[in-house]
Amino acid sequence: MNQAMQSNSHRRWNPLRREWVLVSPHRTQRPWQGQTETPAAPAALQYDPTCYLCPGNTRAGGHITPQYKNTFVFDNDFAALREDGEPFDESLDATGLLRTQSEKGICRVLCFDPRHDLTLATMPVESIRRVVDVWAEQEADLAARPDIGYVQIFENRGAMMGASNPHPHGQIWATEHVPNDPLVESAAQADYFAQNGRALLLDVLAAELTAKERIVAENDTWVALVPFWAVWPFELLVIPRNPASNIRSLDPAARDGLAHMLNVVCAGYNRVFDTPFPYSMGFHGAPCQVPEPEIAASHPGWQLHAHFYPPLLRSATVRKFMVGFELLGSPQRDITPESAAETLRSAFGTATKG
Repeated sequence: MNQAMQSNSHRRWNPLRREWVLVSPHRTQRPWQGQTETPAAPAALQYDPTCYLCPGNTRAGGHITPQYKNTFVFDNDFAALREDGEPFDESLDATGLLRTQSEKGICRVLCFDPRHDLTLATMPVESIRRVVDVWAEQEADLAARPDIGYVQIFENRGAMMGASNPHPHGQIWATEHVPNDPLVESAAQADYFAQNGRALLLDVLAAELTAKERIVAENDTWVALVPFWAVWPFELLVIPRNPASNIRSLDPAARDGLAHMLNVVCAGYNRVFDTPFPYSMGFHGAPCQVPEPEIAASHPGWQLHAHFYPPLLRSATVRKFMVGFELLGSPQRDITPESAAETLRSAFGTATKG
């Protein structure tokens, strides 16, 4: 990073969303008299009789969670999407500006482990590998349905990110239409491939591996880096080294590498402020409204990747808020991505390969 960028406000281009991000490094020393959070505490019990995701307990909807041994998947008792309902697509006025459209879908919950006190940061890598396989199985099952256009796999970790239960779990939402963010990324990747004949994110990865300053962790199959255009203070982008359009297309070695990388990232995050680190994490794979063999042809240049969006800013008690200019103008950050990457490398204890 050049000297001018280290101390002067500037903006950076996000080619994946085709938007600008404002960076204001001179604001890192500003005093904070705003809201502070209560530091999160790790779950203390291996089994919590009040947790509806622990084996054998009754869930809020009245169903009993079975005595599962590894992972457990079930349809969300309070799903945001439903499979039934009358399809419609109509305008409520003559101009067509007030438009509404039905949206069917399926929402599932995936319990990562029966132990209440574990997380991706503390689970054995072999247990995380089972989670990766279940993600692939669920993605394949849902993507095969003719009424499903996209499968969104994600995890909200910590009460600060809206997690209603500390038990290690994530969610899988399958929607009839492609949601906004994957739709934006799909267009950007397709256009870049049409112009250059290469995958956008693989070119980004090659540039970052050359620059090295934003690489946080890497193994034989995956790389974790702070994006040049990162918005959240300690945001990460996790990318496979080889072309892959979705999780179900990953070979065994790539699945092993993903399990290892998830453990490295989540355990490393916990060491940044010596606290259970909150985040929202999710995978963006190619849309699935076409037959499986045709996905690569229908979505050229699409590269599977995971986004980590943690809210913490300067300590375990101070978070970043998306307000004011961020809501009305464009995304903005104070800590430079390079500084964030240096902090993360130190916490992760991982050296990048030269």
